[in-house]
Amino acid sequence: MRPLTICMLTSSYPKYPGETTAPFIEEIAAGLVRRGHTVHVVAPFHRDVRRAPVERGVHLHFFRYSPVRALNVWGYAESLQADVGLRGAVLAAAPLALGAGTLALWRLTGQQQPATSTVLPACSFDLIHAHWVIPNGAPAALVAWLRGLPLVVSMHGSDVYLAERAAPLSLAAAATYRAAAAITACSGDLQQRALRLGAPADRVAVIPYGVDAGAFQPDPQAAASVRAELGLPPATPLIVTMSRLVYKKGLGYLLEAMPAILAEHPGAVLVIGGYGDLRAELERRARELGLAANVRFPGQIERERAARYIGAADVYAVPSIRDQGGNLDGLPNALLEGMAAARPIVASRVAGIPDVIADGVHGLLVPERDPAALAVAVSRLLADRALAGQLGAAARRRVGQELTWDQTAARFERSYQLALGFKS
Repeated sequence: MRPLTICMLTSSYPKYPGETTAPFIEEIAAGLVRRGHTVHVVAPFHRDVRRAPVERGVHLHFFRYSPVRALNVWGYAESLQADVGLRGAVLAAAPLALGAGTLALWRLTGQQQPATSTVLPACSFDLIHAHWVIPNGAPAALVAWLRGLPLVVSMHGSDVYLAERAAPLSLAAAATYRAAAAITACSGDLQQRALRLGAPADRVAVIPYGVDAGAFQPDPQAAASVRAELGLPPATPLIVTMSRLVYKKGLGYLLEAMPAILAEHPGAVLVIGGYGDLRAELERRARELGLAANVRFPGQIERERAARYIGAADVYAVPSIRDQGGNLDGLPNALLEGMAAARPIVASRVAGIPDVIADGVHGLLVPERDPAALAVAVSRLLADRALAGQLGAAARRRVGQELTWDQTAARFERSYQLALGFKS
């Protein structure tokens, strides 16, 4: 399609190169740039942002919304406490952030084209693309309407969860869906939930995330280097999981599975990489289970180092659940990274995971919240290295065939074509 100029509104973006907050937003934007489009991203300020104005060809615009440090909690996985409830400061920050974001979007999309002279500035953008229907759908819809631009809305998981929880947010989501010319969901589960919230069926497309198969790939040296870094013997069976430490990741159930795994594979070690509100709780639970010597928490790991940790895994675990508030993942990026690295995967049969993992073909799927099933599947792959290798190789093949970021960008182009041809 012809080159487009796209304005994205998001509430999260990796704060510096290699940082792991919402990396899929950066990859979607950069993938579209590689396909010849011009992409501008509008995102809230964060105290840790260290970005140049243009990186990977993406133009970045971070807006400030509060002079009070305690209210700078908008986006960046900081608005929700353990992903199940809003932090108190968010309610105070919301009008500031929504107002500032709307103004930033209005100003950016009002930039004039050369040699134009009109009462209102001519808009040089072709469309507005809002990530997360809540909270960014309404501001984007307003500016799109005022500028006469088509609106594309992408759902990522927590936004639909919030819309399902409160009637005012449900109404806001439904109004945004009606205003959108095209809507995308990263999983079939999110698509169905959006339809129940009022999204028009003919405008919703499932576009799974992709993965950088060059950055995440089989790494024969990773096994030794990561075990040495952790102070483990070279032959230590290693189970790895990478995620934010929040309830919907199901990490407590993986801990509960470890005693049964150790009964079959003494000396196995579980590495839980990532950051989040539940770290202290998970560490305490590991001690209660007598697992202090068999569980490691290396903290937040930047992407290059994370690729080595994933590549070192004998089994890669993604034990996602629907948490106590009803929240669950859309499609975990960490799952796709494990697939690209050709790791044997054990994952829960929830959310978008069955969209990309066929049980017994690309990995083993187990019921959510089932430590016994997790233990059986992990132990099976630790014992059967031939099966583990077969599943890992099939997972990487699927990534190459269907799940690269360039393929994701091409799918977004089709949604853009739909939006550009849309007549309300």
